Amino acid sequence: MKKDELELRRAIIEKCRWMNAIGLNQGTAGNISARFKERMLITPSAIPYDEIEPEMIASMPIEGEYGHWDGPKRPSTEWRFHLDIMRARPDAGAIVHTHATYCTILAIANKTIPACHYMVAAFGGSTVRCAPYATYGTKELSDNAVAALEDRTGCLLANHGMIAVGPGLDRAMWLAHELEALAKQYYHTLLIGGPVVLPDAEIANVAENFKSYGVQDKKQPSSEAELSADKKAKERRKAA
Repeated sequence: MKKDELELRRAIIEKCRWMNAIGLNQGTAGNISARFKERMLITPSAIPYDEIEPEMIASMPIEGEYGHWDGPKRPSTEWRFHLDIMRARPDAGAIVHTHATYCTILAIANKTIPACHYMVAAFGGSTVRCAPYATYGTKELSDNAVAALEDRTGCLLANHGMIAVGPGLDRAMWLAHELEALAKQYYHTLLIGGPVVLPDAEIANVAENFKSYGVQDKKQPSSEAELSADKKAKERRKAA
């Protein structure tokens, strides 16, 4: 296994442990995937994050034999929507799925999050949609998730949880954390009569300003040529 892949596998594990440590997920309920060249790396099924080693991360081809995986452990039971999102969204470099408490509460109520706060613009529109319910791990759930994420970087899954999508792990996890904060705020406004919803024009204005807002991922070399160039650049900087 090459160094860049090993580092990405370790980063996935680190994010899994972090999201549980801060209460963004519980147990083995959530899962994380990341794009590595022509493959998807995804957390294994039903293994506590503290016990996962880099070689346990499953590897699946994004194109090619659908559902095939390599590794000593089976991929997450939710591999299908991770894979289908990556197939449908070339911009998706990483996907975070959690059962975050407030996102899940709203998902249980099948509620879409409106523009109750300008941070909704971080998710690509004036709402964060709630995908219709379907049994976990099914094609129906995957289709529902892909549709709910059209032109969006986050959605809720009815009676289930949430998904955040980013160009890399850092951004995807930042979005997952922001989505839970937004869900918590919206939930509490419902207890005092409901929010004042911002107009679409304001959300469009904020979205334009948000193009470089929040945690941004470092550029990940995507080819051997880029990796070689990146290595040479680092060597030149050291020699300077």
